[in-house]
Amino acid sequence: MLIAMAGLPGSGKSTIAGVIGGRLGASVISVDPIESAILSAGIDSDQPTGLAAYLVAEKLAEFVIEAGHDVVVDAVNAVDPAREQWVRLAQDRGEVLKFIEVVCSDVDLLRSRIESRERRLPHLAEINWNAVEQRVDEYDVWSGPSAAVARITLDSVNPLGSNVDAAMAFIAS
Repeated sequence: MLIAMAGLPGSGKSTIAGVIGGRLGASVISVDPIESAILSAGIDSDQPTGLAAYLVAEKLAEFVIEAGHDVVVDAVNAVDPAREQWVRLAQDRGEVLKFIEVVCSDVDLLRSRIESRERRLPHLAEINWNAVEQRVDEYDVWSGPSAAVARITLDSVNPLGSNVDAAMAFIAS
């Protein structure tokens, strides 16, 4: 199975992805550490390192699936081309794909998370609140092939355990 996370930075998707991966015994592939590694190799930040990280994550997910394991992809997946990447991978590999979108309906809480987080990704600058606000404006409505895939939306103002339980029930359905 391929599970693709989606949601703004600070929404809580990485936390939920990690717990789900642990419960399923699935590999969690996160785009941000991949991009940090690309930058640590000396690739300039004005290059499309985010796109490169998504492509590396896709190739890693493909290898993990071919080895017979479930994969949780931890990425913002804010635009249709990114989401459709996972649709194609699942179709090409004959795997079930489920999207788990994580939102934070409390804007003050989301801002607080963004302003206080430290992810230990030395070559990837922490995103600031203005950048998150910009991403809200750029976040695509779910359409095209990704809109036809099973998706659940979790609100991270709810307790982590409740969100994980809802995600696990969704995955099992």
